Amino acid sequence: MDTQQINRVASVTQAIISELRKTIVGQDDILTGLMASLYANGHCLLVGVPGLAKTLLVQSLGASLSMQFSRIQFTPDLMPSDILGSEVIHENNGRMEFQFRQGPVFTNLLLADEINRTPPKTQSALLEAMQERRVTIAGQMRPLPQPFLVVATQNPIEQEGTYPLPEAQLDRFMFALELGYPSRDEEVEIVTRTTICEPQIVSPVISAQDVSAIQKIVRAMPVALHVIEYAVDLTKATRPGHNNKTADTYLEWGAGPRASQYLILGAKAFALMEGRAAPEAKDVVKAAPLVLSHRVVPNFRATGEGLKAAAIVQKILEEVKQPTY
Repeated sequence: MDTQQINRVASVTQAIISELRKTIVGQDDILTGLMASLYANGHCLLVGVPGLAKTLLVQSLGASLSMQFSRIQFTPDLMPSDILGSEVIHENNGRMEFQFRQGPVFTNLLLADEINRTPPKTQSALLEAMQERRVTIAGQMRPLPQPFLVVATQNPIEQEGTYPLPEAQLDRFMFALELGYPSRDEEVEIVTRTTICEPQIVSPVISAQDVSAIQKIVRAMPVALHVIEYAVDLTKATRPGHNNKTADTYLEWGAGPRASQYLILGAKAFALMEGRAAPEAKDVVKAAPLVLSHRVVPNFRATGEGLKAAAIVQKILEEVKQPTY
């Protein structure tokens, strides 16, 4: 692989993150994970309580990329046609004809804001778009622009007026990134920026064609067999009934093969962002919490002991030995 290409991706990544820093304070791991999902052509779910700049983060990412950006505010009365588009009747030379009007899903970067505030029927409108990069309307398949990335924000499901995302929909998201509260110093910086200073403008760094080129580089990166085997072993260790102590004790359901695929793609993206030509086991470890935590279902014992999915995944990481060669 061309060393110059790899170095350019690393420098472009830093340039994008520098632009995002104009509006986002802290959240280093979130920024890195979001960039990795973009390069790996995987969708991303941002989870956190209101007020943590989830929407601002995605808007800033859209501003740093010179490509189409759309936002959908998910509400209880939102319909699938409001997302995908619909056919409308119009007059053409005295004849009534159907004309398709595109919905906001026809874009490069789609912000699905507060996706769990709309019922599952509307949530599922994105399933085909996220997996196949196309939509089917009135029996006709319509391809979406490339690249196509969904970044969804989600409020904690314990909050009033939320609908849990179905497992099939969660599985379409490559990463789930959980935003925490800022530190004291970070919050002081946030308040200073937003109440005293003038807001800074985020400038575009790369185009849609550049993003597609980076995604092709990620796909072309070689992966050692022992790294793939380690990713598969991690995924299998989340499945109860396979003699895995933590899974048998605390999990109702484990991750499917898509998790193994995303572990490798995520590891590739992390390696590329650091200027390396091939991923290592440590990159799989870095991707594992982001890929696995929203794909495992804790059982009643885990709930009773106060163990959340992320803590269970961490236990599994400690159990499965990394390859030493």
